[in-house]
Amino acid sequence: MTPPFVKRYLIALDRHKLIGLTSLVLVMGVSGVVAMQPAPPQTYKAKGALAYTTPATSFSVTGEQIQQQGRQVAPEMLLTDNAIALVAAQVKTKPKEIVSNLKVKWPKEDKKNEATTSLIQLEYTEDNPKKAEAILNVLMQKMVEQSRLVNTTRLRAVIESIDKRLPEAKKELAAAEQQLERYDRVEGPALLAAEDGSLVNSITGSQQQQRQLDLTLSGVETQIASLVNKLGLTPEQAYTSSALSADPIIGNLRSQILQTEAQIEILSRDLRPEHPRMIELRRQQDAYNKLLQERAGEVLGGNGMAAPLPGQIRQDSSLDPARQQLALTLVNLQTQRDTLKQQLAATKKTEEELRKEYQTLPNKQLERVRLAQQLQLKQDFYNKLQAGLADAKAAEAETVSSLSIAQPLQVRAEETKATKPMLVLGVGTFVAFMVAGGVILLLATLDNTFYTPEEMQQAMLAREVSVLAELPFVVLRPSSRSEAAILTNPNSPYLEFYERFRSSLRRVENKSLKVVLLTSTVEGEGKTVSAYNLAIASAQAGKRTLLVEADLRSPSFVNALNLMPDPDASIEPLRYYSSGSGCIHLAPGIENLYIVPSPGPQRQAAAILESSELRQFLEDARGRFDFVVIDTPALSRCNDALLLEPLSDGMVLVTRPSYTQESMLTEAIDELIEAELPLLGAIINGVDKPIPIVHTEEIEIQERADETQLLERKELDRENSIPTEAIKF
Repeated sequence: MTPPFVKRYLIALDRHKLIGLTSLVLVMGVSGVVAMQPAPPQTYKAKGALAYTTPATSFSVTGEQIQQQGRQVAPEMLLTDNAIALVAAQVKTKPKEIVSNLKVKWPKEDKKNEATTSLIQLEYTEDNPKKAEAILNVLMQKMVEQSRLVNTTRLRAVIESIDKRLPEAKKELAAAEQQLERYDRVEGPALLAAEDGSLVNSITGSQQQQRQLDLTLSGVETQIASLVNKLGLTPEQAYTSSALSADPIIGNLRSQILQTEAQIEILSRDLRPEHPRMIELRRQQDAYNKLLQERAGEVLGGNGMAAPLPGQIRQDSSLDPARQQLALTLVNLQTQRDTLKQQLAATKKTEEELRKEYQTLPNKQLERVRLAQQLQLKQDFYNKLQAGLADAKAAEAETVSSLSIAQPLQVRAEETKATKPMLVLGVGTFVAFMVAGGVILLLATLDNTFYTPEEMQQAMLAREVSVLAELPFVVLRPSSRSEAAILTNPNSPYLEFYERFRSSLRRVENKSLKVVLLTSTVEGEGKTVSAYNLAIASAQAGKRTLLVEADLRSPSFVNALNLMPDPDASIEPLRYYSSGSGCIHLAPGIENLYIVPSPGPQRQAAAILESSELRQFLEDARGRFDFVVIDTPALSRCNDALLLEPLSDGMVLVTRPSYTQESMLTEAIDELIEAELPLLGAIINGVDKPIPIVHTEEIEIQERADETQLLERKELDRENSIPTEAIKF
């Protein structure tokens, strides 16, 4: 048995033989052109080598670094377009010719990026030996000079970089010095005081001074309390009384007021208050009181704005000398107490400031250390730039090339190998067959169509879809090949396969299937022929079978059984199905087989399939017939099969090699499974199972009768001008 892969390849070879033949001829033609090429001319190869060198003496670090970098220069920097153009101008040739004939082998590096050899090997091929030697010699000298220029350029770049950064570094160093100097000028005394201990001594002295002031203040307050008890006056009252009592003007005014009051008291016994003398004395008394109040205001301060009343003034100014001395002492003690409190508050404030300054000393010290470190870093960086600049200028005088000519030039003739035409043709022929076979294999791999039943079985097995039957090609007599492969002969050996198909349906899910729907993924897979032959097999098994042509988008297929579809059915399809038995026809020559021809083609096929008339017809058919087969359009064409699925007991998917596409089949199966539709299984049409057909005399007579009847039917159709519809597979 031929493996599926080989069979698929053979089918692809038959389908794409023109492409394979074209590939074969093309490759063989190329090999023929190569084989007919003339022998190449004599060439000469000039060889030379450059080596990485190190100067004998070097007095600068920068010079050593430049030389080390020169050993790692990229090939593109030594063989620039400008350098090659200069060489071409010097030797009077074209730059493209130099590039095409030059071969350079650069030093190889191991995994540690260390060169295993320091030689740069150069080869130049030319048909003129003297020209090859001259060009390679100039190239090597140019590469040595280019290496020196690269080193010089790098060194100048270093010097320019240092010169560019040096002023900025100097400016940053000066700024750091100024910042440290300014900080020392502001915070230096505090830091020095902290270092020599004077700040701690100041805090301690302030605390001792506070204790002394507290003791003195306590004694003064004791004296004040004693004097307040003796005088019965507060310090403020004592100040007022002592000030008023000590003023002579107030004392004179008090005496005059007393005299006036005495006269008023004496004269009031003899004179009435309205007497002019009494009025005059009262005026004098008011004047003296006013003067007394004004003088008290002057003595106490405030220009009389806060002077007490005359009666209070006379009372406050009545201290005797002894009490006046005590009042003065009380006032002095009050003044001393206020002074001591101010001194104590000032001392505490000073101590608080000293303590705050003492607490900030660590931060100030750290800040100064930071500024000093920053200054040191700037200084180190500036010194490093100065040293680097001096070192780079010293290396400028030492700059040389990192390459030198290691080996003298050698020119020798190249051995030319003549090609063997027969060998080239043989290899070309082999490659041509391989390429053609590969192209066919690629096309076979990219083809999305199933070509073997084994591939279809594997695809359906992967999705757990059972294969109900494998139906072979139906080989009819030569005279009847133009007709559909309908098995009208009851003795046909092909009916055995459809009987097996019918038996497999009966065993599906251990249930009795009465209405089965057949559909396919694409047109041409043979679903209509399979539906007819399945119905014929069921009818010949003694089952009252009904075949419903539900493909309303195509003409009826009943001409294959010598039936004539109703011409009025396409005009009123709903009345056609509602007529009951009017649309059912008995198949001639086949017992128990009834057919409902399609009224198609119909533009509104979906509306007819969803109509209540068709639904009622199929429900009645379920009760009247033993087995009902429904033929529906392909799923890629429309969804009519899904509309009729609820009226059936299950669906059967019809496939066929060389017609069924893998993507469409898998997509249809996945959609049906996902929608939980009753997919009973699938059948494979057109399986390569040739069956020898032995015609007995009875079979031949029956076939001749069928052919005669078919010819008569065609002649009748021709006379009635009714065209015979195209046969659909």
